[in-house]
Amino acid sequence: MNLVTDITVLGQMVRTTRKAQGLTLAQLAATCGYGVRFIRELEQGKPSCQIAKVMHVIAMLGLELCIKGYEGESR
Repeated sequence: MNLVTDITVLGQMVRTTRKAQGLTLAQLAATCGYGVRFIRELEQGKPSCQIAKVMHVIAMLGLELCIKGYEGESR
């Protein structure tokens, strides 16, 4: 498991996964239904990226985001 400490690290993980899957920015953007600009900004670690969109991109790449230390009820 990789530790995400900030949006820059998350963006790097998205970029690395996208490239490993052989996807271009345009292909991932089209698959997610977002613009290339959003994907580029996410990969560059733009702090104001919308979390719902980020979560969708992560899911489309087959990644999961886990929160360690949360003691609440799980789904």
